[in-house]
Amino acid sequence: MANIVDCPGFESFGADVKAARKAKHLSRKMMAEIINIDPRYLANIENDSTIPSLPVIIQLIKVCGLPVERYFNPEVIREESAQRQRISHKLKLCPEQYLPIIEGAIDGALKNEESTKKTEGV
Repeated sequence: MANIVDCPGFESFGADVKAARKAKHLSRKMMAEIINIDPRYLANIENDSTIPSLPVIIQLIKVCGLPVERYFNPEVIREESAQRQRISHKLKLCPEQYLPIIEGAIDGALKNEESTKKTEGV
């Protein structure tokens, strides 16, 4: 079984899985049942930096809504600020019914930025 030092890009995988599981209000046992693994194996992934097999990684990424590129193409993610990465991850966890609110807030921020640029003559 691989460990974190053997898999660059997976440094935060366990913590990301744990955070997503909690955000979805799933117990470790429930999550383990969904992806058909032992709850102790999931605990090792979440807490002990154990890198699971590829099929388990794929299932965890799907169920948790994690960004594949963070783990398999970390250079792309590293170009983004930590705040953008956090927001992107939270957006993927956000229930669909709240997305119009988030989109409205983003539209307002962009409109405000555009207005500021026009005022400053940029």
